[in-house]
Amino acid sequence: MSQQVIGNDVDRALEILRNGGLVGLPTETVYGLAADASQKKAVAKIFAAKGRPNSHPLIVHVASIEEARNLCSLWPHSAELLGSTYWPGPLSVVVNKAPEVLVEVTGGHQTVALRVPGHSMAIELLTRFKGGLAAPSANKFGKVSPTTAQHVLDDLGTSVDYILDGGPCDVGLESTIVDCSADTPVVLRPGGISAEDIQKIVALGSDELGMSRAPGMLPAHYAPNCELTLLEEFSEAIRMRESSETSTQRVIDASIDPLGFASSMYAQLRQCDADQIEKLFVILPQPIGIGLAIRDRLTKAAHGSKNQSH
Repeated sequence: MSQQVIGNDVDRALEILRNGGLVGLPTETVYGLAADASQKKAVAKIFAAKGRPNSHPLIVHVASIEEARNLCSLWPHSAELLGSTYWPGPLSVVVNKAPEVLVEVTGGHQTVALRVPGHSMAIELLTRFKGGLAAPSANKFGKVSPTTAQHVLDDLGTSVDYILDGGPCDVGLESTIVDCSADTPVVLRPGGISAEDIQKIVALGSDELGMSRAPGMLPAHYAPNCELTLLEEFSEAIRMRESSETSTQRVIDASIDPLGFASSMYAQLRQCDADQIEKLFVILPQPIGIGLAIRDRLTKAAHGSKNQSH
């Protein structure tokens, strides 16, 4: 390419997006692969670049709660409460889509996931773009999510036209997704905002409709190349490490500082692959707060890695 792929030129990113191209978008959660949500051909490029099934819905990022309201046919009170409390931030709400929202974006569903990201560069881009940007994680489908601009380039190469460099992601885990399209909201995917905190704002129900209404709900996802084994106690890791014949092993204890681990989790998984680690043992945090989201991602990563049981 004649021009630098990674940079901080918002003007260039805007031109690419308006012309139907793909841009790596920094957010506080992970980097997204952004395209104009109103252009069918642009949206199709996302699926092609990621190798993502067309039935898997995309999250649409907008600059404000006002713009989010315009993309739904009925704005629920629960979405208003959650959006006004946690936006900009790591929360996506699923609502009934407006007629103009492309079914290519929603995976054929009549609902759409919406989010106002908590990143200054993303907000500047969205405010100037004056529309929604479909933006799943900027990586190959099912693999480890990107938390730096370089991760995006490593994964997608020339499939992405430009990558805005907003620095490492602060949260490091995908957004919490709450389905507000039903009478009682349901957490479809744990993330940067805990279910306990959401429960303080709205009463939550249980998910009885199964998976695939939102991104990241497949049983195998976020997978590194190494064999990933999940453990509840450090003593288990020592025992398994001693009994293993391979010498390229690593133990990570996520239970000591779950919040700190969350922000670096994907980077650590990528580093294990870069270091050609064959077996990775992770001690899980307790299933509360951010620990629940960590366990969700690592369980799916383990299913998608060389290790099929843990």
